[in-house]
Amino acid sequence: MDFTAIIKKEEKQYVALCPELDVVSQGYTVEESLSNLKEAVELYIEEMGIPEGVNSEATIIARFEVKVNDKVASAVGT
Repeated sequence: MDFTAIIKKEEKQYVALCPELDVVSQGYTVEESLSNLKEAVELYIEEMGIPEGVNSEATIIARFEVKVNDKVASAVGT
């Protein structure tokens, strides 16, 4: 079964999320975080099984941009 990995660079490590199962792991490289996530997902499935209704083929990951005006941007930054 295929799952999705969303990997984000944090301060010192990469954090990897499997959104279908809401499982998270981390590592010092992209490869390490992905490997750790794979292990965490395997352990999750071994312990909990695959939750009913989980279908990785139905998951859509999309990036989008939001423009923020100067007033909102400065209010958020303070």
